[in-house]
Amino acid sequence: MATSAVPGPVHRLWTPEHEPVLQVADGDVITFDAEECSAGQLADHRNGGPVPDLDYDLLYPLAGPVLVEGAEPGDAVELEVLEYRSGTWGWTSVLPDFGLLSDDFPDLHVHRWELGESTADFLGVATIPLRPFLGVMGVTPDTAEPLSPFPPGHFGGNIDTRDLVAGSRLLLPVQVPGARIMVGDPHAAQGDGEVCGAAIEASLSGALRVKVHKGLRLPAPQFRTAGPLRAGIDDAGYYATMGIGPDLMAASKDAVRAMIDHLGREYGIEPLDAYVLASIVVDLKISEVVDQPNWVVSAYLPLSVFH
Repeated sequence: MATSAVPGPVHRLWTPEHEPVLQVADGDVITFDAEECSAGQLADHRNGGPVPDLDYDLLYPLAGPVLVEGAEPGDAVELEVLEYRSGTWGWTSVLPDFGLLSDDFPDLHVHRWELGESTADFLGVATIPLRPFLGVMGVTPDTAEPLSPFPPGHFGGNIDTRDLVAGSRLLLPVQVPGARIMVGDPHAAQGDGEVCGAAIEASLSGALRVKVHKGLRLPAPQFRTAGPLRAGIDDAGYYATMGIGPDLMAASKDAVRAMIDHLGREYGIEPLDAYVLASIVVDLKISEVVDQPNWVVSAYLPLSVFH
């Protein structure tokens, strides 16, 4: 077993045409430094100040591709997360025409976070536990045309799954010879759903152990967690709002709108700030999909984050 660091350059598209930056064997460990997805463009932003014009061509820098010896289509590659370390600052954005409630919140907004060792403060109202993870983890798809980093696909990619923290193991179905792993879009914390369109976007460093599972044909990524999903967050219980109706997306919106109302009523948080906070700590869950024609989506707010 060897340990190797993933060097530059970074890429911003999925394509099998990229030259591999590193080659590893089954059982090897790779270390990396992943830049937050604005590629440093928001480093000087401060809350209340003007948001700089973003060069969207610079967004979503990805580290890799890493070639895995012996990995072939029909196999699966496992990425075991050994360690993650977040940077010292991050941001959460509300972008026009993006996010679950883009009709409700149409204007550009960026909230800057100062990150401590294990928590981040939100407006003096809540303390957010940091649970760093990579939003993008994937093998390269077999595609003739280069693909954007998002949306995700059966190869992985921008899966934004908040439980892929240190100790978890992600299985990815290999699409092309060598797998060609790429990672990026690091987050310091996020709620299930990432409803405003962003997590706490923050650079991180980490280490992944790579394993090859020969002949393990998977239809899409699968993962295993190391233990409880919400250790240190579940302790004080939850307040949940519901959306009920025949459309799961509409029900999700209704649940989040009700949560924003609750955060304003209970904690005095303005709607835009409540939307940002919901993206970081509120978990959307499908509570029921059997009583047609109406389904239930619930938005869970952990009470432990409030002072």
